[in-house]
Amino acid sequence: MDRPRFTDHLEAIKFICKDFWSEVFKKQIDNLKTNHRGTFVLQDNRFRWLSRMSVDPSIETLGSIQDPSAMAENKAAQAIGMHLYFPCGIIRGALSNLGIPCAVSADISNLPACSFVIRIKA
Repeated sequence: MDRPRFTDHLEAIKFICKDFWSEVFKKQIDNLKTNHRGTFVLQDNRFRWLSRMSVDPSIETLGSIQDPSAMAENKAAQAIGMHLYFPCGIIRGALSNLGIPCAVSADISNLPACSFVIRIKA
């Protein structure tokens, strides 16, 4: 409320990374990357909501018998992906309220690290 409106997208994303993320997730974003054309990647190396999540080992071994990379990783990614819909929606809603329409998706490579990809809609 005490600040003037953000003049560009980068300022709004920096606000999300520092102030907003600290309030919601109790820490700042670890890394912010951009291509300066409307795509931003926010990386949290220890995303709190995924820190205690694990994958069922029986699913992993079942998948490794038939197809080592496809079945187990697919089921694990689906299970974890469901838990990331809500934080993606939180980010999208915050940016939408700042007047920035966007699409937000999550990318998980190794738990509990998580990257949120923000694509600004033209």
